[in-house]
Amino acid sequence: MSSRTSPLSIPELVRIKPGALDRLGVYLARAGHRRIALLVSAGMHGTLEQRLRTGLEREGVTVLRREEVDEASFERATALFAGLPGGCQALVGVGGGRALDVARYVAFLAGLPYLAVPTSLSNDGFCSPRSSLTQGGHRRSLRAAMPSGVVVDTEVCLQAPAPLWWSGVGDLVAKVTAIADWKRAFHARGTPVNDFAALLSDATVFQFMARPVKDLEGVRLLATALMLNGVAMEVSGSSRPASGSEHLLSHALDTVSARPRLHGLQVGVATYIVSRLQGQGTERVASVLEATGFWQGIRADPFSRREWLDAVRLAPSLKEDFYTVLSSRDCASQVEEILKNDTTLEGCFGV
Repeated sequence: MSSRTSPLSIPELVRIKPGALDRLGVYLARAGHRRIALLVSAGMHGTLEQRLRTGLEREGVTVLRREEVDEASFERATALFAGLPGGCQALVGVGGGRALDVARYVAFLAGLPYLAVPTSLSNDGFCSPRSSLTQGGHRRSLRAAMPSGVVVDTEVCLQAPAPLWWSGVGDLVAKVTAIADWKRAFHARGTPVNDFAALLSDATVFQFMARPVKDLEGVRLLATALMLNGVAMEVSGSSRPASGSEHLLSHALDTVSARPRLHGLQVGVATYIVSRLQGQGTERVASVLEATGFWQGIRADPFSRREWLDAVRLAPSLKEDFYTVLSSRDCASQVEEILKNDTTLEGCFGV
């Protein structure tokens, strides 16, 4: 069973390997996309953009419009859509989450093929059927274009700052608790479960968990897993394969926190806490976060215990008809005990 109402769209081109950035022009030319619009992250390293431009020029690919993206907003995306030049054959997003979220939505509005070229792997959004954008200052998740191509240069992503790596790992392990919440929702409320999407999400997580190492192969495994989680969402027509109560907690933190952190950092910690609430997967989640240096990164900049307890109380109300372990009972007192006494979380929370 599925909530899908539109045709399935998944990437036809997938290149996850060293040097892929330099061959972007080859991939575009092969697909007949020689006139493109290019959206890049603001402040992207000049060396990366020079490599990109050299590869495009070598294959005769013309950039009709290039824009830097420094805010992921609906207003910015619609303005870019309105300014797209005539004759544009494809839209390419290069960089981090903001640029890719905006590029994905602009491509959706324009009905153009979209290629995602992430330069870091901080979450699964680079291959997602939705864009996270602010509208009037409020965060919204909007239907967007799945990429027709995903190009990940593993050497580039390996050099990204460590917090972005930890964030990607945190967003990936979340699938363990998300799938458990999805099945819980089926038994409690009859929420349909797409078994193939759930299996796809599970399998990708376990592949990375078997080798949680930050090297070229580890980056390839993480990129592949995050990409396939996006595909699982597209298959099911729902965010359920990738998002459960741990994501609700992160969204609540974005609301109550004086200083919200990277999405995947919040989600990774929330996944461990939720696994305790669910009574499953805790040791597996904790071990992969330890092996990747995730906990070390959190302890270097601890969270506020008070803000997390506020988030636990707020989270169940954020999404209508989205049943999770947080909906099943009042979890605040149990979370308070976990934050105070769980040795795995020692040093991860201040006042």
